[in-house]
Amino acid sequence: MLLMSLEYIREYRTYFHISQSYGISESTAYKNVRMVEDTLIKHPDFALPGRKALLKSNIEYDIVLVDATETPIEGPKKQKYFYSGKNKKYTIKTQIVVVKKDGKVIWVEFSNGRRHDFRLFKESKVKIHPQINILTDTGYQGLKKIHANTRMPKKKSKKNPLTKEDKKNNQQLSRDRVVNENVIGCLKRFKIIADRYRNRRKRFALRFNLIAGIYNLELM
Repeated sequence: MLLMSLEYIREYRTYFHISQSYGISESTAYKNVRMVEDTLIKHPDFALPGRKALLKSNIEYDIVLVDATETPIEGPKKQKYFYSGKNKKYTIKTQIVVVKKDGKVIWVEFSNGRRHDFRLFKESKVKIHPQINILTDTGYQGLKKIHANTRMPKKKSKKNPLTKEDKKNNQQLSRDRVVNENVIGCLKRFKIIADRYRNRRKRFALRFNLIAGIYNLELM
């Protein structure tokens, strides 16, 4: 049952194909996968540190990376609500907070694809300790007003082009932020959050949290 569930979230085959592989009915395959997911998510080994960890100042969490990723979904009833202008698709947006030191996922937040990255951060009402440094991209313009220790690339404009020093700082910041991109890439090896999500959206958060917990457990 455990192997069946891991195959499902890793390969995202249909319940029909999985039931054929194990010689069971589709309904039994569905029940088995659901039961294993519900059991694993309750185990402390798969629990993320969560919001409370960001309120503490320690060496492990001295620098965190904040970024958002999107998962395509089937056409919903509220199409305008989930339409992402960036990806030109209906999506679910996931905001991820990662430790720069070891790439550990601390906390995730979910929203519809239409919501802007910075708006999602504000509406999540997450509080981060003032001594923790945040590295993020230009999608979080305005975050520095909320959290002083925030670094993001400087944007160029017609009146204010980037200097050599600005370009150098942006390149260094990109090298520091690549950890977050690598983490998202590792999580999206699980096809259930990389491919178009066919299931009901109610269990998406549970599955993403479980995948992040599996990733953290592998780091340990």
